[in-house]
Amino acid sequence: MTREKVLKSVLWFFTGILATVTVARFLKGLGATTALNDATPWGLWIAFDVMSGVALAAGGFMVAATVYIFGRKEYTPFARPAILTAFLGYAAVSVGLLYDLGIPLHVWHPIIYQQYHSVLFEVGICVMLYLTVLFLEFCPVILEHSCFRHPLFRKVHELLKSFAIPLVVAGIVLSTLHQSSLGSLFLITPYRVYPLWYSPIIWILFLISAAGLGLTVVITESLFSSWFFRHKSNLRLLSHLARAASVILFFYLALRLADLAARGQLGWVLTGSWQALVFVLELSLVALAVILFQSSRIRTSSVGLSIGALLSIAGVIGYRFNVSIVTFSRPENMSYFPSWIEIVVTLGIMAGALLVFIFFVEHLAVFPSESEVDEPAFAHPSASLAVNDPLTMRLLLPESIAAVRRYSLAALIGAALAVSLLSENVRSGAFDLKEPVSPPLQVTGSSEPSTGVSSITRLLAVFRERQRYESDSVRLFLIDGNRNGRLVVFDHDAHAVRLGGQAACATCHHENLPFRENTSCRECHRDMYSQTDIFRHPDHVQKLNGNQGCVRCHTEPGMIKTRDTSLSCGTCHTRRPEASRIIQSNEEGLKGLAPGYMDAMHNLCTRCHRMMVEESPADYERAFAECAHCHEEQGSSYVHDLGPYSAEGKL
Repeated sequence: MTREKVLKSVLWFFTGILATVTVARFLKGLGATTALNDATPWGLWIAFDVMSGVALAAGGFMVAATVYIFGRKEYTPFARPAILTAFLGYAAVSVGLLYDLGIPLHVWHPIIYQQYHSVLFEVGICVMLYLTVLFLEFCPVILEHSCFRHPLFRKVHELLKSFAIPLVVAGIVLSTLHQSSLGSLFLITPYRVYPLWYSPIIWILFLISAAGLGLTVVITESLFSSWFFRHKSNLRLLSHLARAASVILFFYLALRLADLAARGQLGWVLTGSWQALVFVLELSLVALAVILFQSSRIRTSSVGLSIGALLSIAGVIGYRFNVSIVTFSRPENMSYFPSWIEIVVTLGIMAGALLVFIFFVEHLAVFPSESEVDEPAFAHPSASLAVNDPLTMRLLLPESIAAVRRYSLAALIGAALAVSLLSENVRSGAFDLKEPVSPPLQVTGSSEPSTGVSSITRLLAVFRERQRYESDSVRLFLIDGNRNGRLVVFDHDAHAVRLGGQAACATCHHENLPFRENTSCRECHRDMYSQTDIFRHPDHVQKLNGNQGCVRCHTEPGMIKTRDTSLSCGTCHTRRPEASRIIQSNEEGLKGLAPGYMDAMHNLCTRCHRMMVEESPADYERAFAECAHCHEEQGSSYVHDLGPYSAEGKL
């Protein structure tokens, strides 16, 4: 089996997997198919497909600037392959972004709804425009095909060639803008990016590392093409690119270390933490590539170039991953590791882009006509169809049809494997994302009248840096379970008084853990969205004398001992609060499972507010039962001057 058949079969295999999981992703949503959550709204698809993918495609503007702006015509053979690689790279970035967006059909919204002060808006617009520029830059290659012999296509071809310089200039400007802006996104997260990666000049580091990475990707693409299509590589020119890449990457390393030293952050390397080890490994990969590229003997060999290029690619991609995922701080117990669907989507997009690259090279004059080849089968792009001969059905079908059958079979096998690996949650659309509830924060606030509700004094938290215990201050709780900033300002004492004092505790605290009174909501409803298992089987086994106590709960000897066939918790735990008129617990169904925090709170608070509106419409307007009455956005008229927390727990 030839290398071409093996590689194409593998690529079609991953494309088949991609087709299957794509259906699952867009039919069942992000929750069922990814490991993303509110603490990790972006993951592998952003870290690799966008953050790294944009940098990997930087070779297009680097080679275009070298050839068309600086006049180094000897590098012209690398121009078309580099532009094609950049175009397919940005196309892959756009496709990956569609998978990541919750509502992908809204991807065009930045064009209409501009957010001029948003760095992300600038990145989105620049990527859209640069993708268009790359398409126009590559169009002359497409129009040179024999299918476009009509005079109209010839005129368009000449027109595009006449605009080559303006297109190159536009591409350089757009690319440098968003390459640096990707780093600027992290300027607003100084306390979440680990000190070894955060920097006020991170946007410069992103731009410089992308420039060096772009050249090494051009080297990698050229070596791959020479291996796959049996072209003879111009090692002399590739060695010059490698030397230029080593200079840029050395400057990137020096600037990064100098910045850390100047800001007094370099000492974090000596802490012995796992982040320090990752930092040393990341920089060592790039430094080793720089050293290899500085050796003329190594960089003039295809093996040396390959090793150096792969090391630099791994180091720079590692930098992007470390900034955006690996060392990015998240709430406790909310770590992130991509689901297998996220991984195969990334592999599938890469496989699809590589298949398109191979197709274009086989059918278009991507490489210069004077390129030498080792075998006659590769003398012309159209002749490369001969390498698609399958091992089976060779004597039964024409070669072109047999090739289609062979690669279709590989894709079908990949699709079938993906279907077999889909979990029941993915098939049903359910998801079980672990989202621990953030505890409420106790603060001191003041009482102010509200004009939104008649005959009601609404308690609002008015935060001021110098505010302390004022005469009219009250104890308030800020509830923000999922950390999204939609705060609920809750006056616990006022609610207790309004509902009847201490005797009314059972109204909300409808169940308590053993040996506790008025258990906090989040003690049982521990996850923001998912059902929580609060039953501890090992503890019960120990308390009930080991396995001999099984019959205490599982009273039916002929039944399988499961949660469904056991007694309810209330059978033994009889010391419970009086029944609440709002939350009626099902005695028979209470078997150690608590609903998600959001469902529990909404079921309690919303239901109570609606009851009050229905029972006393003269005192409570209908808005009293609406979401906006309790949820306050940061910066709204109800919550002012939200600042850092003090040691006393106030603002």
